[in-house]
Amino acid sequence: MIGTFLVDVLMRRNVTANAHIHVFAMGRNETHLIQRFSQYENSSYFHLVVGDVTKPLTTALQTDYVINAASNTHPRAYASDPIGTIMTNLMGTEQILKHAVRHRPQRILFLSSVEIYGENRGDVDQFDENYSGYINPNTLRAGYPEGKRVSEALCQAYIESYNLNIVIPRLSRVFGPSMKLNDSKASSQFILKAVHKENIVLKSQGTQYYSYSYVGDVVSALLFLLVNGQKGEAYNIANSNLNLHLKDFANELATMFGKKVVYDLPDDIEAAGYSKVTKSLLDTKKINDLGWTAPFDRARSLQHTVEILRSELNKN
Repeated sequence: MIGTFLVDVLMRRNVTANAHIHVFAMGRNETHLIQRFSQYENSSYFHLVVGDVTKPLTTALQTDYVINAASNTHPRAYASDPIGTIMTNLMGTEQILKHAVRHRPQRILFLSSVEIYGENRGDVDQFDENYSGYINPNTLRAGYPEGKRVSEALCQAYIESYNLNIVIPRLSRVFGPSMKLNDSKASSQFILKAVHKENIVLKSQGTQYYSYSYVGDVVSALLFLLVNGQKGEAYNIANSNLNLHLKDFANELATMFGKKVVYDLPDDIEAAGYSKVTKSLLDTKKINDLGWTAPFDRARSLQHTVEILRSELNKN
């Protein structure tokens, strides 16, 4: 979701500002890459790179900036592909860092997650970058947050050992029109129901309280940190206007598009991938103090997401 939106933003910048940015978009599925980025096939600034991030990167790939956004990012994948969830983070990060040691990019962003904080111990309202909550590592669901945690530690090891310039954005839960249609996150399922003009299905009581971000907010923050982030530092990224209980997220979409919220239970595979965290709010003071604020408001973010996805599906 985030990587594809970032590509679109950078390529749009080439058109509107004659920015001359060369974009290298890497993924494993060549067919999917070609379909997703077909509008750029005639651009000399766009380059497809077919490859598995867990394998050594081609030596021909040399860039000024590297953004590592490769990861399983939805609950069904955490449960159905738990090994891939861990190893894409750990081995993928290792291969990118090894490549960086040889080619010395100006900066690397490793995209981490709010999930590294675990469960709120009840001692804070919001997580700052120094917080550490509870995660039971002896569970299937721990693979995603622990994979992010150890990958962050690996980044610090490479900073110390090889003096790499790495910054770690920690993302809230993210939604937007570049989401995959099989995304099983609750917020994504709500959005897809709205896209199809159906009632919003809530698979819990909806009391979970989370920070969210529109994908446009996230990409804005990533580009900001490429220039303004401090080496070795982690930064929370969230839109404070999108701190929502899950039931309020569902109700807002339902109201916006003239539907209602109904309750249903998830299947076993989906339930196994769900986070057990009930409150996860991010304190964004650190990045705000550098000068970044989320540019999109809540209503616009939700409305744009549904309308763009609906338009894209109607084309097909």
